[in-house]
Amino acid sequence: MAIVTISREFASGGHAIARKAAELLGYSCVDKDVIAKILAGYGLTDFKEEYEETAGIWTAFDARYKTMVNMLQRVAFSVARRGRAVLLGRGSFVLLAGLPGVLNVRLRAPVEWRVTRAMEQQRLTDRSRAEDAVRDGDRVRSSFLSSIYGQRWDSMEHFDLIMNTSKIAVGAAASWIAEAARALPPADPQASPASRASVDPRAFAADPTLDEAVKAELGA
Repeated sequence: MAIVTISREFASGGHAIARKAAELLGYSCVDKDVIAKILAGYGLTDFKEEYEETAGIWTAFDARYKTMVNMLQRVAFSVARRGRAVLLGRGSFVLLAGLPGVLNVRLRAPVEWRVTRAMEQQRLTDRSRAEDAVRDGDRVRSSFLSSIYGQRWDSMEHFDLIMNTSKIAVGAAASWIAEAARALPPADPQASPASRASVDPRAFAADPTLDEAVKAELGA
């Protein structure tokens, strides 16, 4: 049972590709909405709002934000223990690095193409507003990885499969991801990635209560 992580640039079509890949594989697609439902059971009802905020240099030291990040990490590992999932965003490729059975995917596209797509998606007539949306969306992702994991968001070294979605349609991209995932060895839920100072070691430990919450949300 493989795990697919997808990192994507803003307005690059990542959500649609993740959903389609999960459908082809018979996996669960785990995005911010799914994670928010799980974390709401732990009192983190404002996860989605904090998820979209830019992490500043002091944010990593804020107690509330640290709690949110720790729970986000624990959910990612719980999903990995369950297997058969496509994890979308928020540094899952860093968290699960080194685990067998994990496919790390990066989706990107030229800025101008993404701006045009953002205009269509958000029904904007002012191109400058779409440019701001793309710029801010990329900044949120970049600042999170930099402040929490000390990683450059634009580095490609962590990924197994990199696709330019301006040239590859959703169906084709999803098919390639599914084909690559099927060829992986099964994930080992007992394995632990190499330790990193940025990741709380307790996130690796099995959590029966959280595992049950994930199972209830995603299904057996």
